Order: sequence, then C-alpha cells, then structure tokens
Amino acid sequence: MDFEILRSYLLAKAGAGEDFPFDETTLVFKIAGKMFALLGLNDEPLRINLKCDPLLAESLRERYSAVLPGYHMNKRHWNTVVLDGSVPEAEFRAMIDASYALVVKGLPKSKRPA
Repeated sequence: MDFEILRSYLLAKAGAGEDFPFDETTLVFKIAGKMFALLGLNDEPLRINLKCDPLLAESLRERYSAVLPGYHMNKRHWNTVVLDGSVPEAEFRAMIDASYALVVKGLPKSKRPA
C-alpha cells in the first residue's frame, strides 16, 4: 500500500485528523485528540504504529515477521507494521480498523463519532 492510499484510508475514519506533534517526519492520526496510528514518513519501506489488543498483538507478531513490538510505544498495546508487502492488505486494513475501534471505545461517549 502506498503512502497516499494509506493516508486516505486513515483519514476516511469518522472524525480522524492528522498532525505532526513530535517532529516533521512522524505523521500522527488521531480521533478526538487520541492517537490511533503513527506513520514514519522517512522509513523505507513505510512503517506504521497501530494500537492493538495485547493478545492479538502477540499473535500478529508470531504470524508476520513484518509486525514488531511498537517502536517508541507501549509494546504491550502497540505494534509497528513494516509495509513490505508481506502482510496481506485485508489483514493490514483490519489492523487499522481495530486500532481505530480501540481508541474510539476508550473515548467518552460524548466524544465518539456518530
């Protein structure tokens, strides 16, 4: 998945926005001020950090060599996915969807998208 398709998919999530809160090379995607994805723009291949249920995170790491403990994140709750083509696109999109859903679930009901 190339950068523009990935960025469009992330921004298509209800209420999603993007900014650079840390530096000019780490694009962060948020919902209601909470991060659900971090994308390293200078990484080749691209790498993305996604929030994940701890048990699922371990399972994904065992299945795919491109899924690693979250770089600079809580390694129990975050995975880094190297976009080298080894993770099927449907599985990768499911990881994004799950990350977004976990963050939305943790928001107060008044801040969740309709």
